[in-house]
Amino acid sequence: MSRRHRAEKREVIPDPKFKDVVVSKFMSCLMYDGKRSLAESIVYGAFDQIESKSGGEPVKIFHDALENVRPNLEVRSRRVGGATYQVPVEVRSDRAQALAIRWLIDSSRKRSERTMVGRLSAELMDAANNRGNAVKKREDTHKMAEANRAFAHYRW
Repeated sequence: MSRRHRAEKREVIPDPKFKDVVVSKFMSCLMYDGKRSLAESIVYGAFDQIESKSGGEPVKIFHDALENVRPNLEVRSRRVGGATYQVPVEVRSDRAQALAIRWLIDSSRKRSERTMVGRLSAELMDAANNRGNAVKKREDTHKMAEANRAFAHYRW
């Protein structure tokens, strides 16, 4: 990590089909070994399945799922006088989006459906309806922050 100054944020190019920056970020996080075309086919296939199952706009369902998974609070470790406290802090919006994307992809990969397209579409549908492992992860994070609210005065 550079000590001189913060790394500047790069501009993300929107995805070719929906012209959406967040979908493009999601594809980049889903991608392994630089295989963007495979990540694109997985995401677009999942969007097609969502459209056929729900009949709704897939990008809107995707954004609803992200909004439902996005955390407001998290705990950070803070060392005070030899003891380590879990201090609840509010999450910045860019980190909240990154966490939501990461949690959706992780919980999709752990599902039991046959293909990644099926797993991703099912997880996005569940998250849009406030169900699924990604939403549970957000709830657990909020519970942890709520339980450690007594240490909020150690916030920095």
